[in-house]
Amino acid sequence: MRLAPTPLPDVWLVESQSHEDARGGFRRSWCAASFAAAGVDFTPVQASLSTNTARHTLRGLHWQAEPKGEQKLVRCVAGRIQDVALDLRPESPGYLRWHAVELSAENGAALLLPRGVAHGFLTLTPGAVVEYLMDVPHSPEAARGARWDDPAFGIRWAAPPAVISGRDRDWPDFVHG
Repeated sequence: MRLAPTPLPDVWLVESQSHEDARGGFRRSWCAASFAAAGVDFTPVQASLSTNTARHTLRGLHWQAEPKGEQKLVRCVAGRIQDVALDLRPESPGYLRWHAVELSAENGAALLLPRGVAHGFLTLTPGAVVEYLMDVPHSPEAARGARWDDPAFGIRWAAPPAVISGRDRDWPDFVHG
């Protein structure tokens, strides 16, 4: 397992090699020793799956407000997605910058997002399944969001969403200061 830095501070691309034989493949999805060797403190306590029927389903942009902020490791375990991290930490040199990667069942990569970084994804295939590992339990009262197409961010999505929740579509303009 290898953790590679991205252009956003403390956002890591997590890569692991698949070992293939006649039975199929085997890939490590999380390893405390690999994270510790990279200097990353992340211990999952909760896991969730997001199933997405249609191509171009958009979920996000979401984060948890402090003091219930969460780190999360996001991986696509079926299909392909465009995964987006948006830095909303005012003290960060990456503030209001975004970074996108393609995550797929085939490439097995994951994205580790620190507290204060919003997350969203767009499915590139029907039937995409996304796994989340979080370091704190989800707290509905701490859930926050920003609109996927807010001009304050200028995110270049792979396609316009075909399926999006009303909540994700209708977040107000982001106010930063």
